[in-house]
Amino acid sequence: MDRNSVIGLTLIAVLLFVYFYFFSPAPVPVEPAKQAQPTAALPKDTVLSKALPEVDTLLAKSLGSLGTFLSGQEAFTTVENDVLKVVFSNHGTVSRVELKKFKTYHQQPLLLANGKNNQFSLLASYQGKPLDLYQLHYQAETQKQGDSTKIIFSAALSEGSYIKHIYTLPAKGYEISYAVESKGLALNEKDLSFAWVDDVPLQEKDIHDSRNRTTVNYYTAQNSFNGLSETSSDTKTVSEPIKWAAIRQKFFVSAILAKSQFVSGAFATFSNAADTSMVKKAEVSLSIPAAAISSNQARFTYYFGPNDYDLLKSVTDGFSRNVYLGWPPVIWVNQYLARPIFKFLQGFISNYGLSIFLLVLFMKLLLTPLTYSSMLGQAKMRLLKPELDIIKEKNGDNMAQAQQDQMKLYQQAGVNPFSGCIPILLQFPIILSMFYLFPNSIDLRQQRFLWADDLSTYDSIIHLPFQIPFGFGDHVSLFLLMMTASQLIFQWQNNQLQAVQGPMKAMGYVMPVIFMFVLNSFSAGLNFYYFVSNLITFAQQAVIKRFVDEDKIKAIMDENRKKAAAGGGKKSKFMAKLEEAMKASEAQRKTKK
Repeated sequence: MDRNSVIGLTLIAVLLFVYFYFFSPAPVPVEPAKQAQPTAALPKDTVLSKALPEVDTLLAKSLGSLGTFLSGQEAFTTVENDVLKVVFSNHGTVSRVELKKFKTYHQQPLLLANGKNNQFSLLASYQGKPLDLYQLHYQAETQKQGDSTKIIFSAALSEGSYIKHIYTLPAKGYEISYAVESKGLALNEKDLSFAWVDDVPLQEKDIHDSRNRTTVNYYTAQNSFNGLSETSSDTKTVSEPIKWAAIRQKFFVSAILAKSQFVSGAFATFSNAADTSMVKKAEVSLSIPAAAISSNQARFTYYFGPNDYDLLKSVTDGFSRNVYLGWPPVIWVNQYLARPIFKFLQGFISNYGLSIFLLVLFMKLLLTPLTYSSMLGQAKMRLLKPELDIIKEKNGDNMAQAQQDQMKLYQQAGVNPFSGCIPILLQFPIILSMFYLFPNSIDLRQQRFLWADDLSTYDSIIHLPFQIPFGFGDHVSLFLLMMTASQLIFQWQNNQLQAVQGPMKAMGYVMPVIFMFVLNSFSAGLNFYYFVSNLITFAQQAVIKRFVDEDKIKAIMDENRKKAAAGGGKKSKFMAKLEEAMKASEAQRKTKK
């Protein structure tokens, strides 16, 4: 690896370090607090009751016949399908949602809604008085419609008017249809306000990582995806129509989608670092046109399920964006290359460690032409190094003249000085894409491999009684140590081949150590990927080196020199522009002087 390649790699490493340390800080795990035991699962179609606090009698009287529905007892109806167990309250709301195929990290039932953790309200105005439609007590009715189950909550008045909340749970899937209908009720002509507050509980191993990946996202009618900050508390008000809003955790999503659209919305997230049982408080407020309810056009869908790209992309427009796979071109690599290959391998191989190994192997084979081109460019620069050293010694401190002489040498030998670095830069999106694929892949969640009990989070062989600063944390990841050791050996091997001296040599050893601190709390699957990648790189370079004949390269360069001396040499467009830029810079320097 020549000087230019080392500079390129160093710049890449610095950019990665700055991004992941300052803009996407690595989570520092803490010992999670014990979670409260969930309530016992309710049998299907069971109805329980509990007394409610005394209602506002003045408000009840002011609402007329509708006010009688403010009194009563809360009752629950439980239905389920292949993946969901849902408890509905006779207030017309979802009270509890359990994902049957998933457990928390501590192997408790995984609940995306659970009583007081989720509060819903639907604020309207009736006869000039404010009214939360979710405070009324409705009559519950369960109906079977083919493979689906329909739950109807209705409040019927004597004069033939009514209001209904209708939920439909299909036999399969994570979506729940929801409709609000009314007849003969003079609700306000202004928009109704739907509010959802979710105290997101800890579901995973690392609470800091969970906080950094929990937020509120939304999608506007103009097909614009946006969301709140993931790493801090945030608020945002949106005045344009909205198609859906989602409370996104690391691996799970709770969302409401409108069949038409919401008028506007407001969103907020809050986190309390001292509370180790709750990840964040998320708040969603959406405006619903009153005319939509009176015309029976208020149709919505709840999604309670995994944050799985393949599932989410079939829900609605832009919904798959809840799985963050990076920015262009990194997201394209993940969407169309890395993810499909990884999913394909999972269809045949149940061991995720082996799937990761084969993914590395495929990527390395795919990048072999770039690796070969890079090593070829390095070989050319290595052959020119003695002459470059002479030019440097000859010109002393005259850097401008030294650069011109170097460009002349490159032109005569037919060598592009960046030929070893450009292939490395082209590989950069693929290298970076893995930083988003593995930490956000629900397929790795709770998948064991060797000593790692969960490939989606850090593996730990030692728990320390103290915190190591700079993001390292209170544990030691063995996959990280293996990856760092392999990177240091790789750097030592390159230094022996290229005789790198001075600060460049030291920098090659410093960067792996810096990243050891940054990546200690990252996904074990990610660190394992890069460890295997380094091992395959050793073998790949050993094989390619057999095909890089330096004697043949030198002969070609000597032939190029002869052509250049005879006037037959031709500058490439890149070299011509580079030489022009250098001359212009030198002229400007002389003018200033």
